[in-house]
Amino acid sequence: MMAFQFNVDVVGELRNIIPSCRLIVPSTVLYELEGIKKRSKGKNKIAASIALKIAKTPPIEVKEMKLQTGETVDDSLLRVSMRSKILCTNDRELRNRAREIGINVIYLRQRKYLDVDGHIKR
Repeated sequence: MMAFQFNVDVVGELRNIIPSCRLIVPSTVLYELEGIKKRSKGKNKIAASIALKIAKTPPIEVKEMKLQTGETVDDSLLRVSMRSKILCTNDRELRNRAREIGINVIYLRQRKYLDVDGHIKR
């Protein structure tokens, strides 16, 4: 949603930071965005709509995922990110949890550009 909210080319920025990585969005995130879109109005509804369009457009791939018993969307993101050791999020609590288990986090800094918390091999 930050692409709309802060006019940041998230895909372009990610390509600069991690040019050789696949950009994957778990389907659980899409379901969460669809829920936000349905129950929101105004700017949040527009931001969720744009985020959904971006997430479904190449080079981003949607990975079909099911939540495990008792698992939240955040838990599933951490589970999936354990393989690549990279997660892109602006959610502060999720960023802290990722750092605690050794996952590098890409996040929006100063509402202008993406930055890396950790070290990513290019």
